Amino acid sequence: MGNTLHKRATLGVVTGALALTAFVAPAAQAVPTAGDTKISNVVVNGGKAVVVGSGKKTVPVTFTATDDSGINLKQVTVVLYHGATLDSADSGAVANGNDDSLATCTKVNATTASCKANFTVETQKNLINSVAGTWKVWALAVAKDSDFAKADPAKTFKIQRQTKLQGANASPEPVKKGATITVTSKLTRANWNAETFPGYGGQPVKLQFKKQGASAYTDVKTVKSSSTGALKTTVKATADGAYRFVFAGSSGTAAATSAGDGIDVK
Repeated sequence: MGNTLHKRATLGVVTGALALTAFVAPAAQAVPTAGDTKISNVVVNGGKAVVVGSGKKTVPVTFTATDDSGINLKQVTVVLYHGATLDSADSGAVANGNDDSLATCTKVNATTASCKANFTVETQKNLINSVAGTWKVWALAVAKDSDFAKADPAKTFKIQRQTKLQGANASPEPVKKGATITVTSKLTRANWNAETFPGYGGQPVKLQFKKQGASAYTDVKTVKSSSTGALKTTVKATADGAYRFVFAGSSGTAAATSAGDGIDVK
């Protein structure tokens, strides 16, 4: 199953790359140098990591293109991909709604265009476990005088596997001051290949406590999840408040915070 999915994702980006080659070649051959065209202010998903559990997710991209002669609004292209280069990408996405992955651009003034495009990423298609992490934006803008700018990468961003932390459970409650409290939860992570949420084992997760009346949680200790993702630890009851677990995540895995559970200390 994994190899089949990987080949399917690769095929999709190769097809997109071939279409781009046909589109980009005339502009690149017409002008040997880029000229004064520029691509700037690239923002992917509002500046936030793209976190996916299962199914489809829309990823918006916005950017600015400028040139002294103005931008050809019908020749601005943008692609998302995972890999060292677009040609060697192992997954990617072309802009929704057209085969050439053209961005939708509007004229701001004589030299500037504001551009945007939406992309769809989907588990078991262009998202498989091995492509979680850093993705890149490839962009090309052609000016009215045939100058152009090709940016690769125009921007890097994260597409991450979603994680979940069950709400913390602190017990017994109420509890006598100085007695032992057991706090439990469970950490799970999206498996894009199977579209499931299995336990995420062997991961460091922080236990935090917020004393009643305090404005913020503070770290208590770090707990490692079991092979099934289970979290279980003990602390001494000191004061009324709430416990929660916090997972920091990684490049390809999203962070998660559990709901807090209050404890009543007598």
